[in-house]
Amino acid sequence: MKNLDVFTTQDLRQRFGELLSDAQRGQLSLIMENDRPVIIAIPFDQRLLENGVHRALALNLFEAGQLSLVQAAKVAALSPEAFMEVLEETDISAVDYPPEELTGELEVA
Repeated sequence: MKNLDVFTTQDLRQRFGELLSDAQRGQLSLIMENDRPVIIAIPFDQRLLENGVHRALALNLFEAGQLSLVQAAKVAALSPEAFMEVLEETDISAVDYPPEELTGELEVA
């Protein structure tokens, strides 16, 4: 999943097609007004249907790297352990280390 797209309320008239395309690709979008978030657009997809709004939002933001595991668990109203089970059920990796970074971490440990 890609990063969150951000739109202003003024952008919506000119960029609505982009917002719609994002949703069709399963991407979250944030709509801002006066530099404050006012709406988050969550794709209406299988993930939303199976998990509900809070969990779908948490899964999408975690997958995009916007939230940590603990933060996403809070959004989903779950314990970190229960959220890890949801990650496993949806085939999302709880840990996302590039091999070279993991090797470096292991050398330090």
